[in-house]
Amino acid sequence: MEKAARKIAARLRDEGHITYFAGGCVRDMVRGFAPKDFDIATDASPEVVQNLFSHTYAVGAHFGVIIVLEDSFQFEVATFRSDDAYIDGRHPSAVHFSSPQEDAKRRDFTINGMFYDSVAEKVIDFVGGRGDIDAKLVRAIGDAAQRFAEDRLRMLRAVRFATVLDYDIEKNTWDALVANAAWINDISAERIREELVRIFLSPNRVRGWDLLDASGLMRAILPEIEAMKGCKQPEQFHPEGDVFEHTRLMLQFLPEKVSVPLVFSVLFHDVAKPRTATVDETGRIRFSGHDRLGAEMTEEIMRRLRFSGAEIEATVEMVRQHMVFKNVPNMRVAKLKRFMARPTFDEELELHRVDCQGSHRMLGNYEFLLRKREEFANEPIMPPPLIRGDDLIALGLKPGPKFGEILEAAETRQLEGSLRTREEALEWVKREYAPGDTD
Repeated sequence: MEKAARKIAARLRDEGHITYFAGGCVRDMVRGFAPKDFDIATDASPEVVQNLFSHTYAVGAHFGVIIVLEDSFQFEVATFRSDDAYIDGRHPSAVHFSSPQEDAKRRDFTINGMFYDSVAEKVIDFVGGRGDIDAKLVRAIGDAAQRFAEDRLRMLRAVRFATVLDYDIEKNTWDALVANAAWINDISAERIREELVRIFLSPNRVRGWDLLDASGLMRAILPEIEAMKGCKQPEQFHPEGDVFEHTRLMLQFLPEKVSVPLVFSVLFHDVAKPRTATVDETGRIRFSGHDRLGAEMTEEIMRRLRFSGAEIEATVEMVRQHMVFKNVPNMRVAKLKRFMARPTFDEELELHRVDCQGSHRMLGNYEFLLRKREEFANEPIMPPPLIRGDDLIALGLKPGPKFGEILEAAETRQLEGSLRTREEALEWVKREYAPGDTD
């Protein structure tokens, strides 16, 4: 990819245009990491860029941005610009094509405001980005409050960069973030979701949680999590503290790489506890039905943040099922196999592990399920059924509501090993159900 980016820059240079790499790729290069993508900034107008390259399309020509396709890669080529006032918390009212210095000043953070000259092989830094990388600081360029007013999403981006890079947020930038956090919902739910996902998929996700909390962004975006604060739990099962602290601890125990459903099921598995908390006559705290209500709340929150249908479905199922794990040692084999055969089970098992580690630390059921998974691994946990509806009809049984009951009972015996062949299953049906016995 870098080779293709250099080809584009060289072509623009050959035509007499100032051309630099810009933004995140320069930040990565200064930090000693290979960039994942390359953005290009130039004094060539969008029309010139489109005339110079045969494969282009305009995604934001009025903002000076053209996509150039080169060697099967896509690159954003943007004309240096300055921006007029932002009127909607996201877009400037007008843009003016300008110089590299002016273009750098309108960017969000110093660590993203540097350029790289691919011919001279040097960093061009008008905003002090290199110094802030050395100091591990996220600092807004210019007036932080103005940068956040221009695009409210920059507040979440500050948290995301501090999380992913393990940087501090510079004091003036942090103060402006805290002062403006309540405005974050001016931004579309889709853009908020994208930043939250990046924060919580990071191995440094606990740092992200703490920054979201301390800044007020958590309260603005996810008031349901804010409500967990002070929600007490039974000390014998939760010596760690309230629901908020329990959830934070669980994030610490997750592996570095996680899926969206897993990490968000951790965030939301106890989201209904504040609403379901009761204290009985003995003084015991209970949260009856918090798993079912939690599943409903999880769906509502994730729809509000425009997650995909598949992500919502998986996360909701994991929240709904998380209390079932306390019963697994007492399940019949067939029920246990059906439970373990569900597509979300492996991640539910991980949710259960961190739920235990973040509370009472009793991992007996988790270890029981590991043994059972190994025990069941030699054959499909849910093998093809021995008999189907057509077989029941061939035996003279009349189709009806009881067909499902018969087939489930046969499957149960198959899963528990008392029926092993199709012939055994057919004989069992003949013994147990007479023709006409399914109405």
